[in-house]
Amino acid sequence: MITVDLKNAEKRQTLKGFGTSSCWWSQNLSDKTTIDEISDLLYSEKGLNLNIYRYNIGGGWNSNNCRVSNPWRKCESFLVFDDKNEDESYKGDGYDFGKDKNAYTFMKACLAKGTIDTVILFANSPHYSLTSSGQASGSLIHHTCNLPKSNYRRFAEYFLDITEHFIKDGIPVSYISPINEPQWKWGGSNVWQEGCHYEPEEVRDVFHIFAEELEKRNLDIKLYGPESGEIGGLTEEYLKLFKNDKLIMKHLGAFAIHSYHADNNTEIRKSFYSNMVKTNPDIRFDMSEWCELPCKNDTKSIKGALITARIIGNDLSLLGAESWTGWVAVNQITDGKGDSKDYSDGLISATNGFNYYYIAKRYYGFLHFSKFIKIGAKVLNTEYVSDNKLNIYTFINPDGQKIAVIVNEGKADDIIFSADAKHCEIYSTTAKENFHKEFSGNFNKTIHSKAASITTVILW
Repeated sequence: MITVDLKNAEKRQTLKGFGTSSCWWSQNLSDKTTIDEISDLLYSEKGLNLNIYRYNIGGGWNSNNCRVSNPWRKCESFLVFDDKNEDESYKGDGYDFGKDKNAYTFMKACLAKGTIDTVILFANSPHYSLTSSGQASGSLIHHTCNLPKSNYRRFAEYFLDITEHFIKDGIPVSYISPINEPQWKWGGSNVWQEGCHYEPEEVRDVFHIFAEELEKRNLDIKLYGPESGEIGGLTEEYLKLFKNDKLIMKHLGAFAIHSYHADNNTEIRKSFYSNMVKTNPDIRFDMSEWCELPCKNDTKSIKGALITARIIGNDLSLLGAESWTGWVAVNQITDGKGDSKDYSDGLISATNGFNYYYIAKRYYGFLHFSKFIKIGAKVLNTEYVSDNKLNIYTFINPDGQKIAVIVNEGKADDIIFSADAKHCEIYSTTAKENFHKEFSGNFNKTIHSKAASITTVILW
């Protein structure tokens, strides 16, 4: 039995919310009924209640020079380009915003739910016409930047042209993220998706050019990134380079990373908090992308939900993230039967044409946090996060409600909460039940946590 002291818990960072990415899958969704159903699941108050929307500015492709075969791993571009003449074939102002129509329509449907306050535009790759390889899937030599220095500014101009169109169309763009996971090899002889490698100095130089263009256009949006693909590695070097560039820091809204390749490593998160977050109190740190990688648990497994919930809790409580955004909201069913572990990383699973979809178990792992933890909530340090099988994450909402999310990957246990509260609600997810309302009534301090379960306790 564990006692959790909520009365004297230390308050840490303020949370800005939760989100997911519409990358690659939303362009395949066109049915109006399905659009309404999935947007409800993700961005309505009766669903995940997400407030952060991550939209991919696609790099496009030349059908005669594209090595990415899976349509769920590449994206149409708004830029009109004449491949034959190797020049922009201007249509109006050089862009056709009727392209990527399905993804844009879905974003608007989500915005109509009224929960979104943050839209992040990001790019896995510059437009293919700006790259060395002529492809958005990376250089022909891996670990080599696919964007020539001579095109840095054109990339920024192209990205901000699109950004300005979004803003004029009423999309509440808050951040732009021109680089995604710069340290990975992206390219070479084997490619599978959009991507572009950048060395650390190249990351800084691209961000500096973007900062210059933001000043030139007087846009009230912030830079977001560099979306490092891991917690450790080159991440600290990226931050040092940014901090030494005054113009980047003037326009940097959040230093964003992805917490891949550290699912069972709590120490790297604690180290990140101590060495980077705590020593840079004026910088916002976001966790902007994660999924189980490699994905060992299929979409219907409680293990996938437990891991998802533990990573969310660890990134908020140990890493110091001010927001948490998952990777794709919808994964592709590639075998036609109902699940495929190669792409079983989403919150929802769907066939290519969305004629069939279902809610994945890890959706509920996310729901246990996003449903009740409000924008402006504080993370509480109650010191019950460890490498063992029982982890407890605690928060206090702006209205004083206290939230505890219990992720139990082991045996059943009882937890005593020391809190000034009279009322209590409890929701749980197990292998058999999804977000089941277990209790609503007077708070009696002792909460039962079932084996292999996620439990959210709301106290007021």
